Formats: sequence, structure tokens, C-alpha cells
Amino acid sequence: MDLTGRAALVTGGGRGIGRAVSLLLARLGAPVALSYARDGAAAADTVRAIEAEGGAAVALEADLGRPGAADALVDEASRRVGPLRILVVNHGIWKRAPLLGMTDAEWRETLAVNLDGAFAVSRAAARGMAAGRSGAIVLVSSTAGQRGEADHSHYAASKGALLAFTRSLAAELAPHGVRVNAVAPGWVLTDMTRAALAGAGGAAAVARIPLGRAGTPEEIAGPVAFLCSDLASYVYGTVLCVNGGAVMAD
Repeated sequence: MDLTGRAALVTGGGRGIGRAVSLLLARLGAPVALSYARDGAAAADTVRAIEAEGGAAVALEADLGRPGAADALVDEASRRVGPLRILVVNHGIWKRAPLLGMTDAEWRETLAVNLDGAFAVSRAAARGMAAGRSGAIVLVSSTAGQRGEADHSHYAASKGALLAFTRSLAAELAPHGVRVNAVAPGWVLTDMTRAALAGAGGAAAVARIPLGRAGTPEEIAGPVAFLCSDLASYVYGTVLCVNGGAVMAD
């Protein structure tokens, strides 16, 4: 795979899956802008790691749950690393909230970040890609969006919506030279999931994975990079399941 010169934006690119994706895209030659909402130190560390390997990267702060943030982020990313040809929509929040006690604010917060933010940044990046008739967008969904997730219905709803959003954009943007696909990770060991996997339900969750373990961020980054590359030039609107066999469905 060769992504030399293809400017990329990875949202939530400072930690976990986003960090692994940012590092891999940079190794493949892409100059990378990675966004973060809160952990600037982690984002800066990811930039240093990329630069230490000879790559080019910049960290940009953006709260994608806030209206207008996506447009500003895409504008700044394009100015700093070049016209975007790759967008990886990876940012998101995952907070436990059983339905019977979930507040309106909890529902709105998750949908604002995970779904509204994904829509806004995809729209902003797609405009430039369509004008240049070249681009690849990969949205990071979740197995929760395929099968649901108890006590996280707001999260599952947002990730399920991303799957329909992916297929819709793939059909809409194909005539403009823009490919749109998604990956649906299962349990992946990151800062966000570490406590849950170490808790009482963690062993049971892992036991339901045919491979017998949680994934690593790097195991998600490879499929994402593939979908960004010319090796996936005829892949449109697909959902690539990357979950150790936990959900064997598109």
C-alpha cells in the first residue's frame, strides 16, 4: 500500500485506534492531521512518534460535538497538511447509561459527538474531495451498531446510524470519485475499554469472541488503511467486520 502525498485527517487520532491509524497512514506516506477533543498530550505524543519515523503530522484540537467545529477542523487540516484525500472518522464517546435512567442530556451528548460530528466532518471533507474527484472516507462504527448493546443504547444507535450513513454516502459520492466504507470493530483493548474488559463482565465478553481475545488497535488500523488505499479501489459502501468473529454479519 502506498499513500504517499495523500493528505489525511483522522478524528480522535491521538489515542487507541485513532493513534494506530494515524501511525500506519503516516508510515504509508500520508501527511496526517489528527484531531483531539481533550487529551492534547496524547495527540502531541502521537505526532512525535510519527515524526520520529520520518513522517509528517500535526495535532488539531476540535470538539466535534460542537456546531461549526468540523468545518473549522477540515479547513485547518487542509491548510496544514494539504487538500484532504483521506478522512477516517474515528472519534466517539462510550458512556454507560441504562435506558430507564438515561437523561435527555446523556442521549443528546452521545448522538451529538458520535453521529452529528461524523456527519459534519464527512460533509466538510467530502466537498473538497468531490471538487478534486478523488478521496476515501472510512467511518469507524462498532459491533454495537450491528447487534445492539445493553446499557449503551445511545452509543449503539449512533454506531448503527453510521452504517446506514456509510452506505448512503457511498452511493451518493461514487460519481464524484469518492469512496466511502466503514469498519466495525468489536472489543478492542484501548484506554476507553480497558476498565470494562478488566471488570466482572470482561471475561464473559471475551469468551463470546471465537478468537478468544480482544483485538489490538493495530489490528483495526490495517483494515482501515486498506480501505483508504488503491487496493480497495472497487470497494464501495461495505462494512468490514473486524471483531475476531464476534459478529459474522455485514
